[in-house]
Amino acid sequence: IRIATRDWGDIGAVVAVSDDGCGIAPEHLDRVFDPFFTTKAAGGTGLGLSVSHGLVRAYGGDITVRSRPGAGSTFEILLPRNAVLTPTEGVR
Repeated sequence: IRIATRDWGDIGAVVAVSDDGCGIAPEHLDRVFDPFFTTKAAGGTGLGLSVSHGLVRAYGGDITVRSRPGAGSTFEILLPRNAVLTPTEGVR
């Protein structure tokens, strides 16, 4: 696992978390932040990325993912400098 940070212009910071694991299948990339979506046969509820995505977005940020099967994945968390909680549907 690699972690890197960088400026997000005048907006805030970006934290990138990368691995060199098996990656995410292209047909699953659009669903990784969906509640209850999981590819695990046993265990896991499919809520971790969904909850994380909702919380970061509620504070004005975002989470993105890039992945290549067999080459790993990179999640970028974009965090605004002056975050203000914005109520959003589904985040309590």
